[in-house]
Amino acid sequence: MARFRWPVLLIAIAAVVSAGVWGMGVFGQLSEGGYNDPGAESSRAAEVVRQELGSQGGDLIAIYRPAGASIDDPALGKAVQARLAALPKSEVAQVSGYWPGKVAQFAAADRTSAVAVITLAGEDDGAKLEAYRAISDKLSVPGATVQLAGAAPLNDASAARSTDDLAKAELISLPIVLVLLLFIFGSLVAASLPVLVGGCAVLGSLGVLHAIAASHDVNSFAVNVASLLGLGMAIDYGLFTVGRFREEQDAGHTAAQAVSRTVATAGRTVVFSASLLMIALAGLLLFPQGFLKSLAYGGLAAVALAALLSLTLLPALLAVLGTRVDKLPVRLPLRLSGNGWAKLAGVVLRHPVLVALPILVGLVVLAAPIAGVRFGENDERVLPAGDPSRQAVETLKADFPALSSAGVQVVLQGSGGAAPSPGGAAAFAERVTGVPGVASVTPAGSNGSVVTWTATLKDTDPFSASARSAVRDLRDLRPPLDATLLVGGTTARNVDSLTAIGNRLPLMIGLLAGATLVLMFLAFGSVLLPIKAVLMSALSLSATFGILVWVFQDGHGAGLLSVTPAPLEAGIVVLMAAVVFGLSTDYEVFLLSRMVEARTRGACTAEAVTTGLTRTGRVISAAALLLIVVTGAFALSSVSTMRFVGVGMIVALFLDATVVRMLLVPAVLRLLGDAAWWAPGVLRRLQERAGLGEKDEVAAPGDERLSAGRSEVALPEAGQVRGGRHAAPLTPEYLPAPDSSHAGERACPPPRAPELPVAGAAPMPELPFAGSAPRPGLARITVDQQPGDGTRELQAPRRPELPAGPSGREESDAGSFGGSRSHGRSAVDADATREFGRVENETEVTAVFRVPRELRDDPPGGSPR
Repeated sequence: MARFRWPVLLIAIAAVVSAGVWGMGVFGQLSEGGYNDPGAESSRAAEVVRQELGSQGGDLIAIYRPAGASIDDPALGKAVQARLAALPKSEVAQVSGYWPGKVAQFAAADRTSAVAVITLAGEDDGAKLEAYRAISDKLSVPGATVQLAGAAPLNDASAARSTDDLAKAELISLPIVLVLLLFIFGSLVAASLPVLVGGCAVLGSLGVLHAIAASHDVNSFAVNVASLLGLGMAIDYGLFTVGRFREEQDAGHTAAQAVSRTVATAGRTVVFSASLLMIALAGLLLFPQGFLKSLAYGGLAAVALAALLSLTLLPALLAVLGTRVDKLPVRLPLRLSGNGWAKLAGVVLRHPVLVALPILVGLVVLAAPIAGVRFGENDERVLPAGDPSRQAVETLKADFPALSSAGVQVVLQGSGGAAPSPGGAAAFAERVTGVPGVASVTPAGSNGSVVTWTATLKDTDPFSASARSAVRDLRDLRPPLDATLLVGGTTARNVDSLTAIGNRLPLMIGLLAGATLVLMFLAFGSVLLPIKAVLMSALSLSATFGILVWVFQDGHGAGLLSVTPAPLEAGIVVLMAAVVFGLSTDYEVFLLSRMVEARTRGACTAEAVTTGLTRTGRVISAAALLLIVVTGAFALSSVSTMRFVGVGMIVALFLDATVVRMLLVPAVLRLLGDAAWWAPGVLRRLQERAGLGEKDEVAAPGDERLSAGRSEVALPEAGQVRGGRHAAPLTPEYLPAPDSSHAGERACPPPRAPELPVAGAAPMPELPFAGSAPRPGLARITVDQQPGDGTRELQAPRRPELPAGPSGREESDAGSFGGSRSHGRSAVDADATREFGRVENETEVTAVFRVPRELRDDPPGGSPR
């Protein structure tokens, strides 16, 4: 990547800009539908009516309320008729209503208002929405107020508010994210890179959505999902990538070497994370609803581009910047200690039952409201109470229930193309009236082979249990022998949608769990770790949805959020489940990867858990905090659907990144002990052949190492100071005393000094060589050829103190990304599995290697060369 940095940089920028400019056209092709199952009975009922009776009213309903006059006032009637007749024919397909015939069903019971029902031109929701926007300001008349209700005004208000709220969310979140990144990275240049990649991912995803919209319906909410995930995941991936690049540079590597090592290490984490999240989002494609498919399109495009740009554009930028990535530094006013995570690990490991049991009970209690969950679909309640479109729909439901969308559509279709017999149709209508839950039945039209009625339900909530029960009872009615019964409408559509989701949900769960189990096993080589990860993610997800049900459905605290309690929209719930499961698994992978790495280096379970928590606690917390800011800004939206997503992401990320990953997972691993790392021999060999497991860091090009096997020593050239991370075991004086509190199934063994091999043997133990400590000195290797034969020395400038962290930076709560250099005495060795204490300064380190006489090349009796 570093070798071709300029071509990669130019191609990526050109592609993103082109996609973004072209992608702006997607906003004119978005729809507001796709919530129904196209193969369901309710969809077939709507299609039969459209074919036989044409487009039915309800796209736009204008409610006229005279000011101090009657709806029968001749002047008012003429004004309304003239206004409706002047509407352009290109935008209006049909107009009906109270005027001029004074049809009773279009007047309110108290005669204070009347309606005009307008069928808009257009074959789909997008075309009808454009037609509505063209005539929405041409319907008012003098002497009366007008309210615009129906699907078109509701969709227009929802889309306009969502667009404005999305811009507001990004305007609020991006500056906060940039400030947080400044404190995390300590440099304005480094902090701006993840935000830049996030913006490019969002622009690119718009281009992808525009291409998809040319042949498929794309719901407008897909843009919100693309923005949320594109920006959020690019910032997360940038956090890992830029942080690792700076570590490699601090270790003494050139910019090209640092980029290569970063892509080989942090890039693996990015690919793994993106793969899991994309598999979760791909599960949405299993459902027949176009709305869910649209969310999958937006999410998949955003996550894929965030990962791709993090592996191409970002490394190219890093290669160009090199050490200039640390330009414009920003320092924290206080220097924070990094010992907190190690102390937390100690507490959890000493009392795993006391930690795990209350958390498990608490999460189960939080998940309890799920037992009473009810599902619906978006209606006027997604808008604020004062929105004119919502108020118009509420007026329509109160004064004209037969015209509202809450009615059930009952359709009789004659067989053989002939209409049902009049007597049979009338008798069937009587039986419809007698169905429990049905208040009245109104003829809705007949033509050709179709006769339709509108059944008004007693329960005004179309998503209530009684409303769904009435639909099922209507479908159980036996139609006339010469006809087929179809039941449609809002409630029937909701019933069919929930049935379709329920039928496909096990497939999605199987996909998520199966992919997680397989990929995590291939990565970690353990049977129990993937199972534990799936269970922990499911528990965190359940607690999140329990809180959302308690607030958004049951109404506890709804006033503080300015939302109207309503049944949860099933499609949004499925989306949240996919995203939250993917993100929680991502954090689990990042945490376990360091634990498994420590385990492969010989650490016991307690040491591995301590290492993983100490090394990743700050990174996971920082990533979760940044994503909370990005997604949490949606909680400020005026549309309750977006607010549901924002609040849900805040709750999910907080629970998962703190309570579950930092406390529950370490406690459970401590209780599992050595069994957590076990796998049958056959599966272990399969995992090793796959080559996806944790590996030691890759050698940078140009490193000259005297090594064999894992332990390597990088020898510096004369007069050159080289830094780096060394994988050899620490020498005894740097190892801490064993912690007796970690005694259990397999106690942590006491430190044991590594055996020093004879010259030429392998592996050779690594020494803390040049560049690995703060102050320069002399490093001397003395080769003892034979007793009394003399010695020879290799000297190179070195800094004898041990490094303060993976990157030579002081450990702090901001992670290893902080800008301050280490001058403290307590730190964590880059490849050690435990923390070491105070290290006294030394001026030189001497290691003695014995060389057999038969292997030396000195002349007999001569001095060593």
